[in-house]
Amino acid sequence: MKHNMPNSLQARDVRFHLHPFTNLAQHEEAGPLVFSRGEGIYVYDDDGKRYIEGLSGLWCASLGFSEKRLVAAATRQLEKLPFYHNFASKAVEPSIELAEYLIEHAPVPMSKVFFTNSGSEANDTQVKLVWYYNNILGRPQKKKIIARRGSYHGITVAAGSLTGLKHSHHGFDLPLPGFLHTDSPHRYHFGLEGESEREFTARLARNLEELIAAEGADTIGGFVAEPFQGAGGVILPPAGYFEAIQPILARHDILFIVDEVISGFFRTGDRFGTETFGLTPDMITVAKALSAAYQPIGGVMVNEKVYQVILEGSRKYGQFGTGFTYSGHPVPAAVALETQRIYDDLRIGDHVKAVSPRFLKRLGALGDHPLVGEARGLGLIGAVELVEDKAARRNFDAARKVGPRLMALAAGHGLIVRALPNDAVAFCPPLIITAAQIDDMFDRFGRALDDLAGELATA
Repeated sequence: MKHNMPNSLQARDVRFHLHPFTNLAQHEEAGPLVFSRGEGIYVYDDDGKRYIEGLSGLWCASLGFSEKRLVAAATRQLEKLPFYHNFASKAVEPSIELAEYLIEHAPVPMSKVFFTNSGSEANDTQVKLVWYYNNILGRPQKKKIIARRGSYHGITVAAGSLTGLKHSHHGFDLPLPGFLHTDSPHRYHFGLEGESEREFTARLARNLEELIAAEGADTIGGFVAEPFQGAGGVILPPAGYFEAIQPILARHDILFIVDEVISGFFRTGDRFGTETFGLTPDMITVAKALSAAYQPIGGVMVNEKVYQVILEGSRKYGQFGTGFTYSGHPVPAAVALETQRIYDDLRIGDHVKAVSPRFLKRLGALGDHPLVGEARGLGLIGAVELVEDKAARRNFDAARKVGPRLMALAAGHGLIVRALPNDAVAFCPPLIITAAQIDDMFDRFGRALDDLAGELATA
């Protein structure tokens, strides 16, 4: 294999490293963009070029890339106790304190926290808990789980089955049987002509009822939803959506799992998206900004109803037979706990609420651009969706890769954003971003968008 890459790190990467969610054929030709350091909301490549990290890495670096308190927290814990496990009634102080903090600050009453290493592992565990719960209750047939088209819940076999994005299924024999998908709540594309937002919501609720009836309510164990769909394009729920959905779940005794992996920890301005949208989940998934991405950690919170059934299962089987070597690892737990303290010290929710009007104003103004069909967002997260025909709401042919082209052009202007399905391009900057930095971010993006328009006009 020959590589004409002047950067030796690029050539070594292509030779040895298999990348996630990457076009491997293109990667072999072009190689990676290698980053070497970070400072605040900025990252620097190995040539020294500075970029605004407009997606917080992968929706997760909420405190930016140089928070010394988190480095110190990790160092202290590494020096004190670099590892111990939580199996067989063993415990470490950081995971005890982090669990206590999360339960005390949960958006609705929760009982226990189970720690994982990622959001994917957490949602995988949620699936197992739904199955376990219904087995203990003597309902072995009540196992199917409903997610939504356009959702993202992770990439393990079970979490990947929950995910409602085709690119996460192709070639992997996913989703597995027993995983169902109901409507995406994206009214821009799926609303009918003349249908109001409330009418769209009512139709989606009816369709969910019909799906449950067709499958049999006695076969449906859980329903999982993000407060807003993140990696599916930053799709906000239509008016009254969860108010219509939650009574259906309660009526059919279906556990409600809220995936807060992206929405949790002040992305909307509230600590949890559950608060923003008035949700009442039985179980909550957390990860990403839990530790501001400085260490890998995720978690599952369960309410008392669910915990009591799990407890009964442990009595029946002799133990609760699931977990990971690194569940509750003391270093990620210590970093996550310090992250929460920093959020509190900075009053980060107040900061998000103070700067988000500027973010949303600049985001909304992009809706006037000829290439933008919809600009949508809340708090400090948003997306623009690129269209070939604004009146018809028609996206570009996927083969033209217009969204990825815009992502590359933005990088040329020193801005990292992410292309998503339907040529949506997402923003999710670190929560510490200032109003001036928001303007700089959107100025750079505007120049990239104009560059794209010029390219398409001459194509």
